[in-house]
Amino acid sequence: MVFLKQCMLYAEKAKPFLCRPMVRSCFLFADFFLIITTLYLLKPTSRSFFLENLGASMLPYVWIGTALTMGTFIGYYNRLIVRHSRLNVVLGSCLFFAVLLICFSATLAGAVGIHSLKVASAAAYYIFVDIVGVILVEQFWSLSNAVHTEEEGRHYYGFIGTGGLVGGVTGGGISALLLKRAHLDSADILLVAAGFLMLIFTLTLFLGWVGVYDEVKSKDGARGKEAGRGWRALFKNRYIGLIALLLLLAQLASPLVDYQFLSIVEKAYTNLDQRTAFLSMFFSVMGGVAIAINLAVTPLVHRYLGVIAGLLVQPLLMGVASFAFFLQPVALMGAISKVSDRGLNYSINRASKEILYVPVDPVLMYQAKAWIDMFGYRLFKVLGSMVILLFTQWLPYKVPLPNLSFLIMGICGIWIAVIWAIRPEYYALVNSRHPK
Repeated sequence: MVFLKQCMLYAEKAKPFLCRPMVRSCFLFADFFLIITTLYLLKPTSRSFFLENLGASMLPYVWIGTALTMGTFIGYYNRLIVRHSRLNVVLGSCLFFAVLLICFSATLAGAVGIHSLKVASAAAYYIFVDIVGVILVEQFWSLSNAVHTEEEGRHYYGFIGTGGLVGGVTGGGISALLLKRAHLDSADILLVAAGFLMLIFTLTLFLGWVGVYDEVKSKDGARGKEAGRGWRALFKNRYIGLIALLLLLAQLASPLVDYQFLSIVEKAYTNLDQRTAFLSMFFSVMGGVAIAINLAVTPLVHRYLGVIAGLLVQPLLMGVASFAFFLQPVALMGAISKVSDRGLNYSINRASKEILYVPVDPVLMYQAKAWIDMFGYRLFKVLGSMVILLFTQWLPYKVPLPNLSFLIMGICGIWIAVIWAIRPEYYALVNSRHPK
């Protein structure tokens, strides 16, 4: 007890230093690093188990299942945000997910020979990993947005986002290394990820304790008037609505790219652990590319061209990569297209779109982001899944895999138009917060 009191006293004295923007950003870098490391320990195993037991043709159905599951969860989650400390919600999520990972590890490892159990476990685990990724990342950025000003976001979001990119490289690398060198199997990786979740729990608890996650106080009485409207803000607040449309178009294109990529992987790798190892290494390399973009491109674009230019990078390059896949539908082009989707999303696009949220009231931002990231993303992924099913399975004439690239390019064109429409809204809001 005496030791604990002494630690609290030291933490209180160190709080001014620990909450300095640069020091705080280093802590957030570490937190985001652990979150994405955990996610990239889980993603290769979830994809590999699913391809092993259900096949790439069933991917659109599991994406629809993810959306339905998230849709039933979002209302309860939103009530948790309003009624409980956001920090406590994060801590509770870490504990809950860790327990479920232990259960999935036991189920997937013990399901050998029981076909129906293997199929059900693989589908449920895929859905679980998708939900974990959405929730942990959404929680992190919501907390980060609430403790930064718009100017601080410009300076530090690129650096903080790099923590996630390093985590992607690390998570994929650790998974591949454990499978190849430590002779673990795919189910064992889930237990390693559960351990990382406990590290996230510990670090988040410490950051809350020392005040790193104390929110920036409102400087005017106008902020907060729309708090509590939740999803209604998507329709009543034009700026929030445009952000939602911007992000959801990206989510509409993503399943098309993912379907092309995983269909090729399924044909190339037939062994479960070999497929998991390949996907782990691919995600690690993709993270490395994203790091290079985040360090070399993001700061320059934001400094000299602005946030709107940063938002334009992904749809432009994604459209080009999709056209290249159409011309040459091989594994390399599929991998490049996948990097243009997720690699850019986790680097320059992530840093750019999070800055869009900074001028928004914290409570409104929490609730709107919850609906966008959890429900809206899933809804548009359902639409993308339905498009895939329509053109590859339901129509009498089956569209070849490369021809899905035309749909991706069309979505990218609309995406660019929405970015241009949000441009005056963003600058008007920033200028109203910081009048000259």
